[in-house]
Amino acid sequence: MTELRHRGTTENDLLYQQSEDKGSENEGKAEKDGVSDSETKPDTGLLEVPVPADDTPEVLNKALSGLSSRWKNWWVRGILTLAMISFFFIIIYLGPMVLMLIVLCVQIKCFQEIIHIGYSVYHSYHLPWFRTLSWYFLLCVNYFFYGETVTDYFFNLVQREEPLRILSKYHRLISFALYLTGFCMFVLSLLKKHYRLQFYMFGWTHVTLLIVVTQSHLIIHNLFEGMIWFIVPISCVICNDIMAYMFGFFFGRTPLIKLSPKKTWEGFIGGFFSTVVFGILLSYVMAGYSFFVCPVEFNSDHNSFEVDCVPSDLFQLQDYALPASLESFTGRPTVRLYPFQIHSISLSAFASLMGPFGGFFASGFKRAFKIKDFANTIPGHGGIMDRFDCQYLMATFVNVYIASFIRGPNPAKVVQQLLALRLDQQLNIFNSLKSHLTERGLLVEAA
Repeated sequence: MTELRHRGTTENDLLYQQSEDKGSENEGKAEKDGVSDSETKPDTGLLEVPVPADDTPEVLNKALSGLSSRWKNWWVRGILTLAMISFFFIIIYLGPMVLMLIVLCVQIKCFQEIIHIGYSVYHSYHLPWFRTLSWYFLLCVNYFFYGETVTDYFFNLVQREEPLRILSKYHRLISFALYLTGFCMFVLSLLKKHYRLQFYMFGWTHVTLLIVVTQSHLIIHNLFEGMIWFIVPISCVICNDIMAYMFGFFFGRTPLIKLSPKKTWEGFIGGFFSTVVFGILLSYVMAGYSFFVCPVEFNSDHNSFEVDCVPSDLFQLQDYALPASLESFTGRPTVRLYPFQIHSISLSAFASLMGPFGGFFASGFKRAFKIKDFANTIPGHGGIMDRFDCQYLMATFVNVYIASFIRGPNPAKVVQQLLALRLDQQLNIFNSLKSHLTERGLLVEAA
């Protein structure tokens, strides 16, 4: 018992150990070693995660040495924010496939940061296979999700290659077999007196997979619907983050939430209005380019991925009648907008009102483990997870929004299911479809 206490035993582990030894003997040892009630309160038995050292570039430290810490942090955050926005523009220019790879890299880094916190807290127990299994489960889940995505969106590519056809046909079976292997490895790694802790870490890994990998998969789905569904939501979150910080920095007086003391109502409200205006303007600019609005498709003739199409009605300018109050103010009875701009208001509002709760959730998580940031990857900003805590919540909303109000049936998936039917079933569907199109006048019966 004494050895476990010196290793940073949590309250739950202490209670678990006491129950195994029937309580009395260990309680006496704890009193002898001077364990007080305050030392066994929740959250105080955890090993604290090491605080990363300040890695602000030396050139910035020298240039800003005469400023107060508040203004120094403001300049560091501002400079690095501009650098990240510039990098964002570059990867957008490189196209959707590069964006997909960047999303994968961000996902892996976020997963690493969260798993590292768990490992730092519990590393003294030397649990077998913890990090190995965590990364193995990440591999399994990514194999499952990316396989589903390739089958759904690039059916023509899958049908052309025999190995891909086989992998597609048995994809879920292979995915389940891979996960089952990891599950069995975890069971075989269980150690006596560490059962509860190992199941804690098993749950830690799976919740991390749910938060990080599932959401990044939805981001990629949004991207394949058209880059505008990827860029506008992400840009709205970035805009809200920047403008809320600016309004809070200069005008903030009223605290917003205890979980994040630096957040203010002034920043929250200023960020909301700024983001809605920004979303409408950005949508207007992007909706006029097929590069941004067309879904990603595989061209069999050129053996390449393309974003070329005739834009849907969602991205065609239309006239909208103005209410009488606005008509008298503008002097115009109508206004020309892209329908997508109307949808952008919903996206901007969610990014401003609900998106910050992803950040509040992350703040609560960090407070639970007494850390300021998930990592020190980006000076002045923390880790990658610190920058993407709101993006994951936004990704889920955009995916649900597209499925609810925008997207119809997926033609590639319909064709895939039809080709899996027996020949007589395919013929019946063909005749039914032919009769339907003939009745609507879209086909003319041969004489």
